[in-house]
Amino acid sequence: MSVALVSRSAGRMTDAEWQTRVDLAACYRLVHHYGWADLTATHISARVPGPEHHFLLNPYGVLFDEITASSLVKVDLDGRVIDPPGVELNPAGFVIHSAVHMAKPELACVLHTHTAAGTGVATQRDGLLPLTQHSLLIWNEIAYHDFEGAATDLDERGRIVADLGERKILILRNHGLLTVGRTVGEAFVWMYRAERACRMQLAFQGANVPAYPVPESVIRKTAEQGSPRLHASNRPQVGDREWPAMLRLVDRIDPTYKN
Repeated sequence: MSVALVSRSAGRMTDAEWQTRVDLAACYRLVHHYGWADLTATHISARVPGPEHHFLLNPYGVLFDEITASSLVKVDLDGRVIDPPGVELNPAGFVIHSAVHMAKPELACVLHTHTAAGTGVATQRDGLLPLTQHSLLIWNEIAYHDFEGAATDLDERGRIVADLGERKILILRNHGLLTVGRTVGEAFVWMYRAERACRMQLAFQGANVPAYPVPESVIRKTAEQGSPRLHASNRPQVGDREWPAMLRLVDRIDPTYKN
């Protein structure tokens, strides 16, 4: 692999930025591990801590299992590469991710995939169906955005943000899935839950048998159980428990993501 690397020499970055890089690189490796990657076609971004409104993306043409903390590219909200200079970015990646980062500074991470299950459900007229516990526990966090072609039009950013609203999962119709989080771990866990729900729906539909009905009262109850906005603030947040375990997993697989 030939890719520009960012130096961690004194004065170049804070400890907080380096930790964000490590978490984001781990997320790229995990997306590869779970089979969610699409060669070099999708992207995960993270906000760089600090007042500059910079965020990190993968360099275009690098596979997810090759990503390291120092190979991530720092860009500003206008898509200008800050470091390392001269690196190519996927323009669609910039449009989709900058839309969220510009409008929602409280969010640290945006994760986008084109999996068979996620895109399969995104292509269905009714989208994700309230058929399983997995779908119901994320029910109140799902929003939809209509397909407008490859996301290279800056005008689409406002519509992406408007459709996402305050939710954490955006089903991009005819396209794929997008999740957001206040941490890299939160965005990853929302994607894991959404992907599992989509896979279960396709598995059920492939059986070509009638669904066992879920009463409307149970749909509402289960959706509320899964909604973090409806619980006490001292409850562990999505990703708090799971992300340390995910880091241990990627450490066992290949710890070079930390380089």
